[in-house]
Amino acid sequence: MNVETILRNKGSWVATIRPDATVAEAVEMLNRERIGALIVSEGGDSVDGVLSERDIVIALGGHGAALLSRPIDEIMTRNIVTCDPADTVQDLMAEMTNRRFRHVPVVKDGRLCGIVSIGDLVKNRLDEVEFEANSLRSFIAGG
Repeated sequence: MNVETILRNKGSWVATIRPDATVAEAVEMLNRERIGALIVSEGGDSVDGVLSERDIVIALGGHGAALLSRPIDEIMTRNIVTCDPADTVQDLMAEMTNRRFRHVPVVKDGRLCGIVSIGDLVKNRLDEVEFEANSLRSFIAGG
C-alpha cells in the first residue's frame, strides 16, 4: 500500500497558511479545521515549513501571550521531511515513528499534493488488518 491510496480515500485538501500570518491566525485556523498542523506556504503549492500545535506550545513557553501577534515564520519548523505519493505506508510509518513527528506533507514534482498524519497511517493499517481477518474468516467458513 502506498501514500497515494491514503490520499485517494481521505482527499488531497491541505490547510495552508502564509508565513507572514500571525500565530493568532494560525491558532484560529487549527481550531476551526480541528487539525494539528498547518503547511506554511507562500503560494499554497510549495512547502516552506510546518506549524504544529507542538511548535506553538514550545514557543508559548518562551514568549508568553505576546507570541500571538508574531508571524508564524518565527516559530515554524523549517527542516521538513516530505514524502512522495508512491512511498509505502510501512516506510512512512517507520520514519514518522523513528523521527517523532505526526504530519508529513506529500509532494510530487515539487508541488504540494496532500498531507498524511500518523492517524491516517494507523487508520489505514487497521483497515488492512480488518480486511485480512475478514478474508481469513470467509476462507475458513467456506472451506
